[in-house]
Amino acid sequence: MAAAPIPSPHEILEDLAAEFDLLGDWEERYRHIIDLGRSLPPLSDAEQCDANKVRGCSSQVWIVTQIAPDGTLILRGDSDAHIVRGLVALVLQLYSGQTPKAILALDAHEAFARLGLSTALSSQRANGLKSMVERIRRDAQTAMAAGH
Repeated sequence: MAAAPIPSPHEILEDLAAEFDLLGDWEERYRHIIDLGRSLPPLSDAEQCDANKVRGCSSQVWIVTQIAPDGTLILRGDSDAHIVRGLVALVLQLYSGQTPKAILALDAHEAFARLGLSTALSSQRANGLKSMVERIRRDAQTAMAAGH
């Protein structure tokens, strides 16, 4: 039996948006984001290196990108701050397991506006989120240039 197709970033975004809509106020949503972060497997000390560090985040953030045999990008990440770790988990839900083309097709600004993050996050956190997405998009562009 064939494996189920991987949902597109847009389908994942709609599922996340429905989840967020059920939560109601932002206090509940923040708790949910923090819980998402708790579910992330930690990166090893070796993976928490300068090469994997995301620039532009006020907290420490690391993202590891691997290219799967099928050309999709497998992303793992971590942060030293609870809410930011949750934001890393949210970004990874949207992008990990996707093709470089699908990653580049998703409008992150629109996605975060759809989730209400654009208005709920401090400017520092919003800039950090933007930096994470820029890093993933660069990795996707590099993968595409390499023929993946």
